[in-house]
Amino acid sequence: MKLTRRLFGQVFLGTAGVAAGYYTEKVLQNSFMLKAQAVENKSLGDSVRAKPHLSKNKQPYRIDVHHHILPSVYTDALVSIGQSTSGGVQFPAWSLEAALALIDRQGIATAITSISSPGIYFGDVAFTRDLARRCNEFSAELVREYPQRFGALALLPMPDVDAALSELEYALDTLKLDGIILLASYGNQYLGDPEFDTLFAELNRRRSVVLLHPTIPPGSDVPKLNLPPFIVEFVFDTTRAVTNLIYSGTLERYPDFSLIVSHAGGAVPYIAGRIAGAVNDVPALRELAPQGAIAYLKRLYYDTAISATPYAFAALQELVEPSQILFGSDYPYLSEESVASTIRGINSFDGFDAETRVAIERNNSLRLFPRLQGASSSAENFSTSTS
Repeated sequence: MKLTRRLFGQVFLGTAGVAAGYYTEKVLQNSFMLKAQAVENKSLGDSVRAKPHLSKNKQPYRIDVHHHILPSVYTDALVSIGQSTSGGVQFPAWSLEAALALIDRQGIATAITSISSPGIYFGDVAFTRDLARRCNEFSAELVREYPQRFGALALLPMPDVDAALSELEYALDTLKLDGIILLASYGNQYLGDPEFDTLFAELNRRRSVVLLHPTIPPGSDVPKLNLPPFIVEFVFDTTRAVTNLIYSGTLERYPDFSLIVSHAGGAVPYIAGRIAGAVNDVPALRELAPQGAIAYLKRLYYDTAISATPYAFAALQELVEPSQILFGSDYPYLSEESVASTIRGINSFDGFDAETRVAIERNNSLRLFPRLQGASSSAENFSTSTS
């Protein structure tokens, strides 16, 4: 059975994060309950007013590697345990209809979808395993119904590595999802923790694509800042994880998986020299990262979500080749106007020529997701004006 626009899901409105509205369930062939989301919500008002970047006579061509979904199967479960925020702000409203309209208006041929912070682990291992499976099955059905418009990255029930390995096998071999999303940290453990080594060995064996996404890190509530954690703490959660992956030896041991770092790498490009120079003062680190930190950083991929500015691009361009930069929108946590601003930022940056812009917006991602080769048209006749 198909996803249809006749199905309505819940909408999260108001500061209390209380679920409002209703939803209709429909049984699919794999026997799980798929719930599409409501279209009517306040955030869409701003989206409709956002200036489209795609003219009506042009086909979309961009590939968005950082595109989130918030299906009812996920949000209902989290609300049931008192969780309704991500990065210190309420979950935005999400619907399939709104997502399809957004990618059409903004010239996105395919959105590689993921469910990110706050993730699915809140101390209950059984809850985490069950929710990972249900979310991954939702994502798989979404891709089956719209194989050229959507891809999907699987959730793993971390920090339970055995359960994560089992779900990894199911998600990639049975559901045929496109890759994996991992949070930078799980509780007080960062990626690169020795307990996670078996998982990275399997990701490496499979040559998997992994999106590293930040969350609210341990201890972030110690500084008394009246700021949502996504503004600053997400940046440093990412930076800690990348640095730990280098100096735990993980990136040296496992060179064959592809790692996409969210938000242009957090603070990594700016402090790359500091990270690399640590071996001069802590010589033991050199044994764990014998190629030098810069070599590992150069092989990672970096998306443009919340980062399409001259400040971020200038630092990133000094660190990596354009081949390592990928278009990412961060929708729906970013409004459509912000997505359009990201596109304008890429197209107006003086350091990118036309060929590089097309590579960032599409061709670089095709190397990671080759099944999308036929998705929409090439960029030859697509308008990349910044007006």
